[in-house]
Amino acid sequence: MLINKSVILKKHCYTALVYQRINKKLSTLFSKKEIETLIYESIKEADLKCFEKIGKNFYISNSTNNIKITVNSATYRIITVDKIYNNNI
Repeated sequence: MLINKSVILKKHCYTALVYQRINKKLSTLFSKKEIETLIYESIKEADLKCFEKIGKNFYISNSTNNIKITVNSATYRIITVDKIYNNNI
């Protein structure tokens, strides 16, 4: 299956509770706008090889920001964002 990055950038959306979930998982206190900017820029700059579809979700890894974004492939809702831990330190 081909993953269309431009469609994900255009259609992704958020639920009210996802902002709290993202702040909790990233241990941050970002505003809604800061979270939206982080996610948009992370998706935009991620190489297509960092996009993966497993089951009903897209997983987008961004090593610059050390995050992995989970997006529902049917609704394009952001489900969560997880930290990526670099084991090569």
